[in-house]
Amino acid sequence: MSGMTAGTSSAMAHAALEALLALADPVRLAILIAGVLVGLVLGVIPGLGGVVGLTLLIPFTYKLDTYSAFALLLGMAAVTTISDLIPAVLFGVPGSVGAAATVIDGHALAKQGQAGRALGAGYTAALIGGVLGALLLAAVIPLIRPFVLYIGSPELLSFSIFGMSMVAVLSGRAPLKGFAGAGLGIMLAMIGSGSPTGNERWTFGTIYLWDHLPLIPFTLGLFAMPELAEMAILRTSIARNPKNLDFSVAAQWQGARDALRHWWLVLRCGWLGALLGTVPGLGAASIDWIAYGHAVRSEKNGRFGEGDIRGVIAPEASNNSKEGGHLVTTIAFGVPSGVSMAVLLSAFLLHGLVPGPDMLTKHLDVTFLIMWSLTIAHVIGGAICLAASGAFARLALVPAGKLVPIILALMFLSAFQGSQSWGDLYSLVFFGAVGWVMKQFHWPRPPLMLGFVLGSVFERNYFISTEIYGWHWLLRPGVLVILAVTLWVVARPLRDNVVDIARTFRRNHGIRARFTSSAAFNALILFVAAAALWQASEWPWQARLVPATAVYLVLVAATLNLAIEVFFVRSEDDEPAHGMDSRLAAPVPLAASLRHFGWMVCFLIVAYGIGLLPALFLLILLHSRLEFRQRWQTAIISAVLVTAVSWLVFDRIFAVVWPPSLLGDLMSGNGPNFAFG
Repeated sequence: MSGMTAGTSSAMAHAALEALLALADPVRLAILIAGVLVGLVLGVIPGLGGVVGLTLLIPFTYKLDTYSAFALLLGMAAVTTISDLIPAVLFGVPGSVGAAATVIDGHALAKQGQAGRALGAGYTAALIGGVLGALLLAAVIPLIRPFVLYIGSPELLSFSIFGMSMVAVLSGRAPLKGFAGAGLGIMLAMIGSGSPTGNERWTFGTIYLWDHLPLIPFTLGLFAMPELAEMAILRTSIARNPKNLDFSVAAQWQGARDALRHWWLVLRCGWLGALLGTVPGLGAASIDWIAYGHAVRSEKNGRFGEGDIRGVIAPEASNNSKEGGHLVTTIAFGVPSGVSMAVLLSAFLLHGLVPGPDMLTKHLDVTFLIMWSLTIAHVIGGAICLAASGAFARLALVPAGKLVPIILALMFLSAFQGSQSWGDLYSLVFFGAVGWVMKQFHWPRPPLMLGFVLGSVFERNYFISTEIYGWHWLLRPGVLVILAVTLWVVARPLRDNVVDIARTFRRNHGIRARFTSSAAFNALILFVAAAALWQASEWPWQARLVPATAVYLVLVAATLNLAIEVFFVRSEDDEPAHGMDSRLAAPVPLAASLRHFGWMVCFLIVAYGIGLLPALFLLILLHSRLEFRQRWQTAIISAVLVTAVSWLVFDRIFAVVWPPSLLGDLMSGNGPNFAFG
């Protein structure tokens, strides 16, 4: 036995050395660096990322040898999750869905003038997390097989329940708002024709909603649009106090030291992301939230949601380490953990590789080359980003008038990548308004996002589990452990909320009613939930079960919260602080908010008339000149450059199919087309 073990270790060491020497070839190293540069660019542009990059680069690997092909692909895929930190911190726009949790504290730090520190900490955590993921890939492939094969729908179901338990943590000391938001998120995830019975649910007869609500416009609207609206309405730069802005090398190194000082948090979240990355079906969009919730739950003396550097470190470590976990199941078992891994699987087959036992025996050198590519790409990508952090951080000083129109145009283009229909743009504006109102009334947005991400996973695995195991799935050992941890996570926030209510009751010397605008918003949520329940009453019980459960969660949590706001909370100062949506820097006039979103509505009308790209040109030009009083020269240059680059990238390179417009239909002789999708 010891001889076999020694022989196996010797073979693995030989394969690892052979792969490293192959990758050290100057041509292959140049190919790897080319992939890294492509990945960094794609990560900065919201809505693009790993899936688009792999789809773009796979055709270029036809004439490459296997080593060079995977150096190019893995070099690109490894670093999109590094550079997506840039828009998340600077603009509150997650470059990918895996960076959404980073927005919370990263953008808050940028507002405080600490963008350089946030970027430095994020890059360092991302680099360490990426290396941890690569080490996991190298170390545990032979050991992980029993674990992965044991995971079934009951364990996936309990993982999704555990993920949703993070709602209580992400809501700070206002868990009722969090549970109501999570219920709304699950309701949104149920939209479409994907019910167990095939029934349409809450589609309102629109083709666009048949295949569920796309994630990209929902995420951008919920998180990015409100931050951009605040900057536009209050006429501020990203940094609220430019005098305090520090984008020096020292600030970046301070962030790097922060990450190293919190090394135990980096390691925990890195291994957590890598482990969760091996779970097929869990999804990248939920892993960073789980890591963020873990940091909030486990770290003491935190000001999460208000600019805590640990709120950047935790999700970035897990966001990058999960790639190694994804590759474990893809390489060892041919089970892709997400869309990007499914695309990568096609590259394996294209080069004559069959994921499975052969990758651990005949093609062990290729497996180690993938591990080396991940490691080296993260080091190169992290070094490039650290070197450029100062330049990126300077964007925090650019006035809103120069920045907002450009970011807004790019946001519309990014949202359009959801399903490439008009519905994506409508969704962006609608959920932007919803996110803005939630921010105004201090409703945490992360729980809404978490419910949306995990809702369909929960429903699918619930029906599979009950169909196969009945209710005995609750007795499986793995399920019992995960559910016990879930109860432990939920208990403290609920207890703290009860303590807050009791303290407020004593301070107010009893109960006195007070109906505020926030309470009116709460009442609107109750009305929407009741209307949704009434419409769902006609569905078969299989199609109704999970949506109705989500609606009841909203009704119960929102009713209790309404009672608290009306009878116990005397003012905003009495309201339990949750930190996830900090109060605005200054009161926002209603007229200014309506004018900002009026620009969005006018853009949609003009775009439907003359086309998306011409409307983007006019949006940047007129928004810069008329709303922000920029010089005509500045407005014209910005509009021309952004439109030209957008045309080159999206039309020429990615061959985007642009949505129909009235002008285009008339010119083609088809007549006007008023179809929603």
